[in-house]
Amino acid sequence: MNRPSRKSILCPNCRNLISEDEARCPFCGIQTPGSRWKNNPLTRGWGSGDNLIRIIIYVNIGMYVLSWLIHPRMLGAGFNPLRLFSPDQNTLAALGATGTLLMNRGGGWWTLLTANYLHGSILHIFFNMMALYQIGPLIAQMYGAYRFLGIYTLSGVIGFWISYIAGIPLTIGASAALCGLIGAALYYGKSRGGMFGQAVYKQVGGWALFILLFGFMVPGINNWAHIGGMAAGAATGLVLSYNERSRETLAHRMLAGGCLLATVLALSWGLFRGVIFWLS
Repeated sequence: MNRPSRKSILCPNCRNLISEDEARCPFCGIQTPGSRWKNNPLTRGWGSGDNLIRIIIYVNIGMYVLSWLIHPRMLGAGFNPLRLFSPDQNTLAALGATGTLLMNRGGGWWTLLTANYLHGSILHIFFNMMALYQIGPLIAQMYGAYRFLGIYTLSGVIGFWISYIAGIPLTIGASAALCGLIGAALYYGKSRGGMFGQAVYKQVGGWALFILLFGFMVPGINNWAHIGGMAAGAATGLVLSYNERSRETLAHRMLAGGCLLATVLALSWGLFRGVIFWLS
């Protein structure tokens, strides 16, 4: 008697190899992973989040290159080597820089999103993207890809909103969102406890302390965005919880989808404004 063959598929949520007729994924727990509704590009899970992190890095690089090409120059004002390949401030304003200088003159709240994808020099973007490449996979593993995107996006927005309230005139960079990831890791380590939780808390706590001290010692660093982003990341981690306490739900997917849509719309508007500025 021939037995029916069992087809293997990748789980649409965690991307592990499983049988198509599994009632529940043995790795992530999603129900009916072989369902056709769940195995399509619109509803399929984002896996470990590594691809998402790479996309965020590529978008940051793309926005930086565009901002420099619109008004190319080797050094910023004063021939400061730290401003090597520094985009023009008017260009950054057109693309979506934020702060009181712009928002109090009619700039939209959409800049709280776009400013996270703009950078002031090649060293600025290099260090931020290196930090994202290092800490991003850790947060995606702890929280899942959907919650990772929610933490990253909301922390960046709240961090820049706090710096706006504090009166920072002009600000850009991914560091507010990155500090949000650090805040989420601090909450995870403190909440989880045990040897691993304590190790995460001590390691990431050292990063947090260095970032804050660096911001206080070096002029021109937006420490308000760092502090606001860190606090937002910890609070968002608390509200959304992490994988060891609860699996990602439809609400987490909807939050991630909303963050993704809002980011795409804001960046598209910034790109449109940048092109108009380029042609004017």
